[in-house]
Amino acid sequence: MPDVLEVTTLKPAPGLTVQDFITANADINDYLQKQPGFQWRRIAQTQDGTIIDIVAYDSMPHARAGAAGITGVMGHSPVHATIDHSSVDWQLTDVLQHVEKPHAAR
Repeated sequence: MPDVLEVTTLKPAPGLTVQDFITANADINDYLQKQPGFQWRRIAQTQDGTIIDIVAYDSMPHARAGAAGITGVMGHSPVHATIDHSSVDWQLTDVLQHVEKPHAAR
């Protein structure tokens, strides 16, 4: 199955930091880990303060279902108050190439 990435860029809500966003994601992380097809999540920050939140799934149907739950089932999560919602850019995209470091010989 192809990998699918949920890629979201956003800014923290006024007066908050990326660390506030990360801390408020505890329940979202628990939710994601229970979702079918979930593979991993990474949160990064650019020099201008933009947060990049990437979640990997094993298929588009799993990605759509997992993403829908963030605003549906998890609509009560404290993370939503840490986001400047006018800054959010969200998309699901298929991975076209995957390169990994070769495993060292044993």
